[in-house]
Amino acid sequence: FYLSEEPLLENVPTYRGDKPADRAYMLEHLDSLVVKAVNESGGYGMLVGPHASATERASFAEKIRANPRNFIAQPTLALSRHPTFVEGHFEGRHIDFRPYILQGRDITIIPGGLTRVALRRGSLVVNSSQGGGSKDTWVLDE
Repeated sequence: FYLSEEPLLENVPTYRGDKPADRAYMLEHLDSLVVKAVNESGGYGMLVGPHASATERASFAEKIRANPRNFIAQPTLALSRHPTFVEGHFEGRHIDFRPYILQGRDITIIPGGLTRVALRRGSLVVNSSQGGGSKDTWVLDE
């Protein structure tokens, strides 16, 4: 976006509230999308459509109509699950992985990274400010 270039890697389809066609799609499919406020961080200002009530979706629709530039939406992804030690026993929790990539004269992909975990049962939100946690992830062999 900032370089006015097309991305080299595929990304999750993203609908922008400031584009009329995207906004119409967002409003028609709130029950299947994750809607995020672009000026928030840490999982704040977010709606997970499939887990939201009709009242919550209606409230978000009004927010989108009032300030479309402030919202994007993406399909709800099926995050991987991982056994996580919670309250004295293991339970499956949703996770996402953030690799470490160093860029300088060369690009180096570090063997490992950060796995973020949704510590609340059933949650897809992995942000630490929203009750998520993290796990170190190491690659021990090539």
